[in-house]
Amino acid sequence: YNVQVLVFIGIYVVLALSLNLLNGYVGLLSIGHAAFYAVGAYASATLTLDAGLPWPAAFRGSGAIAGCAGWLIARPTLRLSGIYMTLVTLGFNMILFLVLQNWMSFTNGPLGIMDIPPPLLFGRPLGSRLEYYYLVLTLVVLTLFSMQRLMSCRFGRALIAIRENELAAEASGIDTTRYKVQAFVLAAFYAGLAGSFYAHFVKYISPDS
Repeated sequence: YNVQVLVFIGIYVVLALSLNLLNGYVGLLSIGHAAFYAVGAYASATLTLDAGLPWPAAFRGSGAIAGCAGWLIARPTLRLSGIYMTLVTLGFNMILFLVLQNWMSFTNGPLGIMDIPPPLLFGRPLGSRLEYYYLVLTLVVLTLFSMQRLMSCRFGRALIAIRENELAAEASGIDTTRYKVQAFVLAAFYAGLAGSFYAHFVKYISPDS
């Protein structure tokens, strides 16, 4: 039980770090981040069960699909500011929930998707909770390292400048819309990875998840 709790903590650490990229570093208030978590979980389950992809490929693919969903939302909405952009993210979250509830042929609706296979590493499936713990711990360390590298380069400094004063950042030559879209896509990508891990750890997902 304790190890299972630690695994969930690891999943939520990755999810929280992805949200912090928006709320903390860029200053964008997104309250629909769970939608990208769901996109990653459903994408990974579908890629393994229907497309027959191995977990490492489905894991990366789920992040990419969640990132694409983030791009589709970010492009038209990040020109808005304040409460309007926040309401769009909430609306996307609610719309996606309704889609997952009602698209029976794809998501199995409220019944959810069952029998999601465990991750395959080096040709064998993960069996014990301890193996999942070490895997999610590796994912947490890689996420922390990549975030630290992002924030210490030009990209990260531009995001912090936008958070501190967007008008001053624009006057300094920073394309604020482009950087915000990129940050949104990255945050969705990391959330999709967390969703993929959740799906293959629990082996069952539903809209209520």
